[in-house]
Amino acid sequence: MARPTRPRSRVRPWMIWSAVLAVLAVSAVTSTKFVSLQEAEAAASGERFDAATYADERFASEIAPQIEADAVDLATLLTSLAEGADEAEFGNTPGSGSAYSFPVEFTAVAGESAGSILPVTVEGVPAEITTQVQIGPAINGTALRDVTGTISFNEFTNQLEFQEVATELNNSVRESVLADVDPATLPGATIRVVGAFTRVNPELVSVVPVVFEVQQ
Repeated sequence: MARPTRPRSRVRPWMIWSAVLAVLAVSAVTSTKFVSLQEAEAAASGERFDAATYADERFASEIAPQIEADAVDLATLLTSLAEGADEAEFGNTPGSGSAYSFPVEFTAVAGESAGSILPVTVEGVPAEITTQVQIGPAINGTALRDVTGTISFNEFTNQLEFQEVATELNNSVRESVLADVDPATLPGATIRVVGAFTRVNPELVSVVPVVFEVQQ
């Protein structure tokens, strides 16, 4: 006796088109760039953020003067932090989970520069802490941007602009504060420095200067 045959499943045209539309919808979502209202407004107006102008307008008039006004003796600061002082009492951070930056001042004896780094010896700073001044041409970090607490990420449309400001503030130091510094003349010299550093590693102090004076 012959077995009854099962009806074959038929692929209907509407099934094919449904699958195609689903694929297209997923592709559209994954390839779409979502922008903030600020980004959309800037794009519509043709404006582009100029980090160099922003830094020029604020470095000499606001950032450097505030660092000088708030600067704490480096040895005193490090002692206080080692004893458990609240970092927020002395410095600022760009956000939760980010390292604090501190305004400091000190007199030091300069060592032999290595590239963009000038090692210094500061009285009262423990020997196990490496202390150095960034003298360029490469100046790194975000200490100048973050130390005053007056520059907020919310001012900018994205992380790139926020980072560009840090870079341009560092460029301002290289072009003004350090323009006349000759590394070859520094070994053994007594220098006075006012600047800022970000405390990522408690055993490293790498200062970006807003005042760099070679004392006679």
